[in-house]
Order: sequence, then structure tokens, then C-alpha cells
Amino acid sequence: MVPADLMALIQRFYQLQSERVETYRLFEEGHEAYLRTGPQYDFEHYKQLVHEITQAFSGISKEVLEIKGRLHGEFDRADLSEHIDKLQSKEKQKLELTAKLQLAKQQAQDHPEDEGYRERVQEIRHEIIKNKEVLSEIMQDFKYDSEDCD
Repeated sequence: MVPADLMALIQRFYQLQSERVETYRLFEEGHEAYLRTGPQYDFEHYKQLVHEITQAFSGISKEVLEIKGRLHGEFDRADLSEHIDKLQSKEKQKLELTAKLQLAKQQAQDHPEDEGYRERVQEIRHEIIKNKEVLSEIMQDFKYDSEDCD
């Protein structure tokens, strides 16, 4: 019999991942709204959005790392904590790529005559797709390894 605490911890981890997905959606919507304010750009609103998104991601990461620590120490599930470690690394990379994509989109918008900027947007989008595939694999591994907790 698996402790209810462990199941609750795993469920909380899944909730946090859902919150992360929602935060990315809000970030993307906010950036699209920011781009619509061009060419003058309402940077103050965008700066506030970035601050709020950063706070949200920071809070999620902090709690995910606490879960990782509890899985490893309290429940002796090094396998699950290792998945979270890999996931955190890929999530960090995804956030960096997202920031690069947003900058590239603005540059492409500001320089519509320059094909290089549009190509850069496509390159970064491709990197994000690859990143999401790896994230999905890590989540599948986590799900598989945590199923014996049911």
C-alpha cells in the first residue's frame, strides 16, 4: 500500500505542470497583445507582464523542487526526483527559447523586408517543438514510474 501523502504529492506535481502550461499561454497572449501595440510598443505593460510571469514560474519551480526533495528524501523515490530534475532543466531551456522567440518575433515585425528575421522565428519555433517533445517524454517516464504508486 502506497502512502496517501505520496499520491497527493504526485497529484500536486501534475497540477503544477498544468499551471506552468497555463502560464505559458498567458505569456504568449500577453506578448501577442504587446506586438499589436507596435511600432511604438507599450513596453511598460509588457515589462509588468514579464515580471508577473517570472513570479509565477518562480513559484511553480520552487514548489516543484520541494516535491523533488520530498520524493527523494521522504519517499525514497530517486527515480521520480531524477525525472523532475531533467524536467526542470528542460523547462528552463523552454523559457529561454520562449524569450528568444518573442524577441525574434518583434524583430521580424519591425523589419518585414528582412527574411532573416522570419527564418530565425521558424528556427526557434522548431527548437521549442523539439524541447516540448523531450518534456513530453520526461512526463511519460514520470507517469510510467509513478504508476506503481497507485
